[in-house]
Amino acid sequence: MDPLARLRSQPWSALAGLTLVATSALALVLAGTPAERVLDRTLRDHRSLSREQRQALKEALFNVGLWRRRLGYLLGQPAAPASLLLYAFLHGLAGLPQAEAAALAGVEAPPSLLTGQPPSLALRASLPDWLADHFSREWGPEAEDFCAYLNVPAPITLRVNSLRTSREALAQRLRSEGVETRPGSWSPLALQVEGPRPNLYGLPSLQQGLFEVQDEGSQLLGLLVEARAREAVLDLCAGAGGKTLLLGAAMENQGRLLAYDSDAERLDRLMQRCSRAGLSNVHVLRSPPSGLAVDRVLVDAPCSELGSLRRGPDLRFLKAPSVLSEFVPLQRELLARAADLVRPGGRLVYATCTVNRAENQELVAGFLRERPDYQLVTPGAGWLRPECLQEGFFLCAPHRQGTDAFFAAVLERSG
Repeated sequence: MDPLARLRSQPWSALAGLTLVATSALALVLAGTPAERVLDRTLRDHRSLSREQRQALKEALFNVGLWRRRLGYLLGQPAAPASLLLYAFLHGLAGLPQAEAAALAGVEAPPSLLTGQPPSLALRASLPDWLADHFSREWGPEAEDFCAYLNVPAPITLRVNSLRTSREALAQRLRSEGVETRPGSWSPLALQVEGPRPNLYGLPSLQQGLFEVQDEGSQLLGLLVEARAREAVLDLCAGAGGKTLLLGAAMENQGRLLAYDSDAERLDRLMQRCSRAGLSNVHVLRSPPSGLAVDRVLVDAPCSELGSLRRGPDLRFLKAPSVLSEFVPLQRELLARAADLVRPGGRLVYATCTVNRAENQELVAGFLRERPDYQLVTPGAGWLRPECLQEGFFLCAPHRQGTDAFFAAVLERSG
């Protein structure tokens, strides 16, 4: 895969006259301000920009933020200023002639760039050294491919609300609203948006609760719980409720679906989303659950989030090596707490959105040593495609399935 191919078709000439706007915004991103926030503020401050200008500015901001290490290598200046990095990006990666790239970046005496492939994975994929080393250990010969996929935007994936419509009917409805889609490859609930990014949040079909925006790998995680009507199900780390909504639809809005999260504001948003989706069987818990004996528990644990780095151009640079170990104690605690809440014969699904054996396979192995009343079972038996299985666990990744990277262990308690 060539992560640079799409860069050569962007409307870079629309940056003409925006040199100061672009380099000022880039300086903020390089100093550590989240790129999404910088872009939003910049576009609000320059509302008269054309569609092409907004697109070019966004692509420049995100891609220079993303490729900063490789650009520093091309320049021979690891800490180059924003204008030089923009020049190196436009000329060295996006393929513009040197003079045009220099003019758009405001560089009067453009330097020559190094040619050829950078010598290390960290420089080729523009990653911190520690993170490139970690992915090399985790993926082995697949590391180069995995890291390449971290450097292209994720597809926009929708999950049909099966309480309200079918995937086929939703596709037709979205077409009538000007949005083309195709069925997802892995989840039976998924539609992928094709063509330019639409304003999904302005669509009547979203406002009517017919779908949610949700990565296909995240959908599969929720489906692994295999929640059924009239059961008692607990989502222990519900967040704003993407997987809670999926579980409620799988339960056909029957039974009791309990949702807990330590962030009260997220639970408030969850209740709003439940109302829109037509879910009435969700019961929000405002304090940690105890004394329960439910049929199924999902633990979508807080984690290092290395599986979703393609969601933001600067996420990789805002993390430190300590992230590889800092969530493990909390994850152990959550898994142990959840295990006590499952009835004999019930199911526990432990999941993360990271690529880190310490948080995934090794943590589950430690849990199983301490809890002989739990057994690892094959995820999605009878419906999940075998490409999503590895070592008895669920594992998906951008270079394999086109999804964010997710891990899950499906555990059942002996009766």
